[in-house]
Amino acid sequence: QVQLVESGGGLVQPGESLRLSCAASGSIVSIIRMGWYRQAPGKERELVATITSGGSTNYGDSVSVKGRFTISSDNAKNLVYLQVNSLKPEDTAVYYCNAVVNTGWGRLQPYWGPGTQVTVSS
Repeated sequence: QVQLVESGGGLVQPGESLRLSCAASGSIVSIIRMGWYRQAPGKERELVATITSGGSTNYGDSVSVKGRFTISSDNAKNLVYLQVNSLKPEDTAVYYCNAVVNTGWGRLQPYWGPGTQVTVSS
């Protein structure tokens, strides 16, 4: 089994910043890719950003994400971070960590964390 635990969410005012963290643990041979998704009330879950073990990044197509969000990772510690700047009320959502994990015997499986709430409000 693999567990993902997010942290760093909370209530912030518009314009402020947050750093979300996600730690992966368990039966991990290697992590292929980690990333962040978010789901706002009444909306579908959307991609925020992903990062591969080689450091290649991909950001979601949402115009509101580009330029304000930065994903990074610490492969040695199975950690992924999301730096979010200039937060807007429309960034309010539950942010989920995702990892594609090699659990051995050639098995690649996706795992999700329980999510961390980010609320942007004055």
